Amino acid sequence: MNILERKDFQGANLLRAHFEKTNLIWANLQGANLQEADLLKANLTEASLRGANLRGADLRGADLRGADLEKASLQEANLQGADLSNAYLLGGKGANLTDANLQEANLQMTDLIKANLQRANLQGADLQLAKLHLANFQGANLQGANLQGTNLYGADLRGADLRGADLYEADLQEANLRGANLQGANLYGADLQKADLQEANLNGANLQKANLYKAKNLSVDQLFGVKTLHDTKLDEEFLIPSKEKCPALF
Repeated sequence: MNILERKDFQGANLLRAHFEKTNLIWANLQGANLQEADLLKANLTEASLRGANLRGADLRGADLRGADLEKASLQEANLQGADLSNAYLLGGKGANLTDANLQEANLQMTDLIKANLQRANLQGADLQLAKLHLANFQGANLQGANLQGTNLYGADLRGADLRGADLYEADLQEANLRGANLQGANLYGADLQKADLQEANLNGANLQKANLYKAKNLSVDQLFGVKTLHDTKLDEEFLIPSKEKCPALF
């Protein structure tokens, strides 16, 4: 592996540069132009990528644990299988990960508050305990993703694909789930207070002990297709008719 520990590339123009399998631990890449750079399996542990341009970069399998990605542009970047656990991506409006490929990426405990993840591919990604407050996941693919204990308060999940996603005890208060596909999702103990569920697909979803008080645009018909409503917190307008028509769900 090429050793470039503590290398200073601040503000450098590294357009389409080749850093495949390069050791860039603690490297200073602040403000660097890494557009379409080859960083396949590069070691960027605790590297400073603040304000870096990583648009279209190949970061498949890269080690970005603890990296500082504040205000970095990751639009259309390929982060498939990358490890971003404990990485820092917050900054103003949040990190730009529009159309990024984060399939099966490790994003445990990552700070993605206000991040733009529109149309991002997060299929099978591990987002356990990640901070996703006010993040934009509109049209994103979160199929089979691990979202246990994540903070998705006020997140925009309109049209997101959450089929089979694990949202165990996730905070989805005031989240926008209009048109989201939650088929077969695990929402055990999830907090959905004041969440907008208009036309959301809840077929086969596990809502045991979930909190749906004051959920917006929820219909009784949506609840008939869920896996269970055992110990689910529901407003009276949903609780009574649901128990009458589908007592087995309780």
